[in-house]
Amino acid sequence: MTCPPACRAISRTFLSRSTAVGLLSALLLTGCAGGPPAAASAPAPQGAAPAAAPAAAPATSAAPPPTVITPEQQADFARWLDGVRQEAMAQGISKATLDAALGNVQELPRVIDLDRKQPEGTVTFATYAGRVLTNDRIQKGREMMRQNAALLAQVSARYHVQPQYIVALWGLETNYGKITGGFRIIDALATLAHDGRRPAYFRKELIQALRIVEEDKVDPGTMKGSWAGAMGQVQFMPSAFFKFAQDFDGCGRRDIWTKTPDVLASAANYLSTVGWDAGTTWGREVKLPAPNAGKGGLDAASAAGLDKKRTLAEWAKAGVRALDGKALPARALSASLVIPDGPDGRAFLVYDNYRTIMNWNRSTYFATTVGLLADQLGAAL
Repeated sequence: MTCPPACRAISRTFLSRSTAVGLLSALLLTGCAGGPPAAASAPAPQGAAPAAAPAAAPATSAAPPPTVITPEQQADFARWLDGVRQEAMAQGISKATLDAALGNVQELPRVIDLDRKQPEGTVTFATYAGRVLTNDRIQKGREMMRQNAALLAQVSARYHVQPQYIVALWGLETNYGKITGGFRIIDALATLAHDGRRPAYFRKELIQALRIVEEDKVDPGTMKGSWAGAMGQVQFMPSAFFKFAQDFDGCGRRDIWTKTPDVLASAANYLSTVGWDAGTTWGREVKLPAPNAGKGGLDAASAAGLDKKRTLAEWAKAGVRALDGKALPARALSASLVIPDGPDGRAFLVYDNYRTIMNWNRSTYFATTVGLLADQLGAAL
């Protein structure tokens, strides 16, 4: 979830160790991306049965009291909402839709608190992957692959994305549709547009959400998702919904909340649209040479980064090997080195498809885990 979809988190920036706790917390909200659209995502995107949250650093001060909406703030919100109505009507949204969607809308104190909360503590990629890439999620994913084999074959053929990547995103975002978030999207977006840190962005997303009610006949009462507006089983922001959501079963509306064909096709369409190459994989875990291992040895710390590429032949010459110690494949591919926990942690050579996953959620933790889960699911085909 791109701040444009898939939960993508509010700001889809690379997540360092210091911000990874927020990423994991959001992740635990919906599988892997249910918190802020990091496009939440932090992997929040657009977060399984929640794993235990990582230990946080000791707080330096007491937590602020929960937000309380005063009568004066309620009156200001009502006046502000009138402006939203006028803007929406000017864009062609009917009064009937606005009455249905905004008639009972409320500013949500919990959303304000979540938006203002700053994560504390750190979590390593090893911890993150261990808590997210569980045996239960892997086995459930394999079962979803079996149950939806015919559908996945159709989706894969149309959008040219391998089934295991579609299902891996589904699994990490919402634990295969099990945890999608319980906030009313209209209320959450209105709250963030009125009293959030990015009012202009969320006001646009609110108008797009109203368009969904108008054009796709979605009941605003059942239009639910994360606190930051990421919706459905793929955790798309409303703007991403219009770019990528699909009516794969031909029923006349795009339903990313309850219809598996639309869910899987929407995820596949997203990847396809932003550059997926079905002829390659995402990358692979590798074994790095010992530091300064003779002439031509690899300085992993300086060689790592998505802004740096070498051919597989060049990585092999520098001493990089497959995880089992064998030679890297003899393919004309360029790859970047990703070492989420530094040179002493796990290392990955990643290809352009990895960057495509990061369009969904701009977190190396998330993208790497999608790849690892897809490998586990693909091995069972």
